[in-house]
Amino acid sequence: MATAIAIDGPAGAGKSTIAKKIAERLNFIYVDTGAMYRAMGLYFHRLGIRPEDEEAISRLAGQAEVSLSYENGMQQVYLNGENVTALLRTEEAGNMASAVSVYPEVRRILVRQQQKLAATQDVVMDGRDIGTVVLPRAQVKIFLTASVKVRADRRCADLRQKGLPFERENVEKDIEERDYRDTHRAESPLRQAEDAVLVDTSDMTIDQVAERVIELYREREKTERGEA
Repeated sequence: MATAIAIDGPAGAGKSTIAKKIAERLNFIYVDTGAMYRAMGLYFHRLGIRPEDEEAISRLAGQAEVSLSYENGMQQVYLNGENVTALLRTEEAGNMASAVSVYPEVRRILVRQQQKLAATQDVVMDGRDIGTVVLPRAQVKIFLTASVKVRADRRCADLRQKGLPFERENVEKDIEERDYRDTHRAESPLRQAEDAVLVDTSDMTIDQVAERVIELYREREKTERGEA
């Protein structure tokens, strides 16, 4: 039976970084659902469609084929056959992804693919609604969070490392706006699953957070074997 670790939380909480490290440590497959939504966001951004145009987005969503592959141990994201991995961390892709992810048709298409991946492979999957909607029966559920200031600092450092332009004030504002959209959307809003463990990463290192999640996974394993 395949095992799933679901990691949810707001933008900038460290979900992707932690999920990758955990997957590597446990030899699981890492599924970056945020990257899948960003690819969808990039698709609509390129088409010049307004994020509030739900009719057009719902109609065209089925024409965007988003797939994942691993090349030299690194996850690659493909949009209609094009490797768009390097284009997904732009503010345009991120903001459009947050906007279009509220639409049921977009979510239906991507959730179906995510569930298919988790059905046959041991996965670590991160996003906004993994433990509540995508993988409600995941063996381990984590909700990562951090203060807006800490998350903005991390985002700025990421953009700086990639040589991309940014303004600190705008980055923090974007995070606050995305938090509001994610928690107030009608379709699969961001929330902590009742059986998820809350982990605040504000004052923790990446290794400390990863170790905490792996500890929770090991505890679950012992419980299932009747050793706890």
